[in-house]
Amino acid sequence: MIPRNEQPTLPPMELNALSTIQIDALKEVSNIGAGHAATALSDMTGQKVLINIPVITIDELSAIFGKTGGPEQRVVGVLIDLMGDIRGRTLMLFAEAEAYKFCESLLRRGPGTVTSLSDIERSALNETSNILTCAYMNALGDLLGVMVVPSTPRLLFDTSAAVLRAVSADGGGGEVVVSIKNEFTFIDNSIKLMGYFLLLPDHASLQAMFKAMHID
Repeated sequence: MIPRNEQPTLPPMELNALSTIQIDALKEVSNIGAGHAATALSDMTGQKVLINIPVITIDELSAIFGKTGGPEQRVVGVLIDLMGDIRGRTLMLFAEAEAYKFCESLLRRGPGTVTSLSDIERSALNETSNILTCAYMNALGDLLGVMVVPSTPRLLFDTSAAVLRAVSADGGGGEVVVSIKNEFTFIDNSIKLMGYFLLLPDHASLQAMFKAMHID
């Protein structure tokens, strides 16, 4: 069983507490971060990597997990705690098969050659997720003039239900999440895969972000 995330944060914000203007502002910030992430991934891998125009939604955490399959569907997530001016968590989330394809692209292996996650694959996923998270958070920090400090990444590999319980502040997945659905295309080997970048700021951090954007 995956242990619950125990980092102390203020209570999460409920979805119905956000205005349309606030939701649009979160989407705009996330869109800027996606561009930074594509550049960072290309620099890291030495490959040309494209990220299609991301699909950005604001929803409850449990609803996002529902898009990866049923509760028994195995998923891979890389969880990072956020400290500094913005507190909360981020999660890179892949369905199991997509995570294997991602590893094949990162490690320049042939299609279908990764069928499990050894230390090498886990390390590649952790490192890549850390770089992508930093790209998103640096874009956020530069735009808002705030400092965000990521923790050491932690890889979660279990059923969707188990990972949801581990990531959720209350275990139920009812908190607000900024979901960025990315389709990655590795040009060198023509591999396309899909994953989610999830930002789960706590209530105070969301309010600080809106204040920095001059949005009530």
